Amino acid sequence: MATMRHAFVLCALILTRVAAAAPADKTESPYFVVEGAAPGVESLPLDSTRVDVHIAGVISDVKVTQTYRNDGDRTISARYVFPASTRAAVYGMKMTIGDRVIVADVKERDQAKAEYDAAKAEGKTASLLEEDRPNVFTMSVANILPKDRIQVELDYTELLVPTDGVYEMVYPTVVGPRYVSDAATHADFAHAGYTHAGVAPKSSFDMHVSLAAGMAIQLVDSPSHKIATQLAANHQGATIDLDPSERTGGNRDFVLHYALAGKDLASGLMLYQGATENYFLAMIQPPARPAPDEIPPREYVFVVDVSGSMEGFPLATAKDLMHDLLGRLRPTDRFDVVLFSGATAVYATQSVPANADEIAKVAAFVDATRAGGGTELLAAVQTAMSLPKSADVSRSFVVITDGYIAEEPAVFDEIRAHLGEANVFSFGIGTSVNRHLMEGVAKAGQGEAFIVEGDKDAAVAAVKFRQYVESPVLTHVAVHWSGFDAYDVQPQTLPDVFASRPVLVFGKYKGAPHGTLELSGQTGRGQFRAVIDASKAVPEPGNHALEQLWARMKISELSDFYNDGANQAEVTKLGLQYHLLTKFTSFIAVQQIVRATPGGSTDVDQPLPMPAGVADSAVPDMGEGDEPPLPLVLLAGLLAIGFARRFA
Repeated sequence: MATMRHAFVLCALILTRVAAAAPADKTESPYFVVEGAAPGVESLPLDSTRVDVHIAGVISDVKVTQTYRNDGDRTISARYVFPASTRAAVYGMKMTIGDRVIVADVKERDQAKAEYDAAKAEGKTASLLEEDRPNVFTMSVANILPKDRIQVELDYTELLVPTDGVYEMVYPTVVGPRYVSDAATHADFAHAGYTHAGVAPKSSFDMHVSLAAGMAIQLVDSPSHKIATQLAANHQGATIDLDPSERTGGNRDFVLHYALAGKDLASGLMLYQGATENYFLAMIQPPARPAPDEIPPREYVFVVDVSGSMEGFPLATAKDLMHDLLGRLRPTDRFDVVLFSGATAVYATQSVPANADEIAKVAAFVDATRAGGGTELLAAVQTAMSLPKSADVSRSFVVITDGYIAEEPAVFDEIRAHLGEANVFSFGIGTSVNRHLMEGVAKAGQGEAFIVEGDKDAAVAAVKFRQYVESPVLTHVAVHWSGFDAYDVQPQTLPDVFASRPVLVFGKYKGAPHGTLELSGQTGRGQFRAVIDASKAVPEPGNHALEQLWARMKISELSDFYNDGANQAEVTKLGLQYHLLTKFTSFIAVQQIVRATPGGSTDVDQPLPMPAGVADSAVPDMGEGDEPPLPLVLLAGLLAIGFARRFA
């Protein structure tokens, strides 16, 4: 006991120094205030967002209409940061002023920005759409005159793929506050302002979905919003609208789930004959998940976010998730925990056995943790990857976070640098998580991404995770072509299959469709082989979205994981050729009429609603002050455990 008391005294002395030396949090998203503006007028130019979604089979076509208003007495220029699906192929934009419609052109990013700045300075009304991340866009609208109503529409398409027989359509509504570390690049969007937690969005939000399934619909629901659903007489179609009470629900992702009758619905080959090239999408159903007689010992390294943005519901849900995951490990398993905020702390220098004593210790340690500080995920991932691996085990890393960082590419690069050493899984917790980070981490680490939107989802996600890591559906996956002249195939390397969902292969083909496509791999029961007869597929004009979807997949492969602008020329070429928004191409629309006094507009940044469930502490200027890099209780617990082990 004396040794333990001495340990705690030493901990207190160390923590006093740590707290005094703690650097200021670098979350640079203060609440935006317009100097001299009338409250609620000049500072709120976005009036409404309406989303119209048409789903035909597995392809979703989305039109987003944003209406900007100016109820003040001065000309303003507005800037608004908003999210989109990580798989969206944005192919069109237009601006409407009164009865005049201006269709946007896609141009190289620097050229589009120069044209926008020139139009703004000349007093012309213009709109500019730029990509900050594959799922974060910035809309700028110049010279909104007093009493103006300006509509900006953007169009995108994406592929919807079922998991365990359930399709999911997600429309993100708000970009969460981003922690900006010294390593982050291209993070201008991270400086957007936020309203206080719990404040309803000032702009209205509406959603309409028309679903043409082609077969009987068994289920339609939304775990995120109240909806009104009307099924067609034959149950093969449906219309879905937001409940009127949800018109202020633009502070959390809209999520729609639906399921169809029958099995193996997504297997097959879709074809499209373009003007100069032909495109295909192969969707191949993997085998059913086997029930393995023997599961090898496994090692889990949990990387858990305890930063300020995790305060409240996210951290409470993370703790519940950890309890569930740890409590169900087998005695043959091993585990370790890395906690991070502005700094990183490790539970043990090497993973420990998953026995009752160790699980109880780490559970108490996690329960005592409170949120605070920045979000240095990259350093935490580097620490976790450097931990020594236990012998004769299969290792998995599990990253649990809301993903509110601005350094995604560096994290992806770090994970890919260790490809083959372990699979990496991600748990995104929150109502508006950074899905680009969550899905990118899983893609880079050939794992799976899980989104936990509420505390009730944690237990379900934990069950799915255990199923995935204990028994992969298919490993050593490969596609072979026989008589089918395919080229420019994406992705170039197929990862292991953990979920019960189709394997997707995009590409181009020459000549008439004939021959076969074969998917092969290894299951828990032996070799697996599935064959598609290409001669039975017919090119359909309705599959024209395959052209943009192939290009989006190619761009993703080239640019989702870069820090230095590698492949910039090729991405730019693809963006211009396929009329797509990319990191290096933007949409620009200019009304060639001088409507305002040249150089006379006031710049306004649209404050974003704080995502539902996220506290003001995610933005230090709005909270109760800065926290040290890790909560003091967290460090005290770690040091006390270390001393107890050392002197026991």
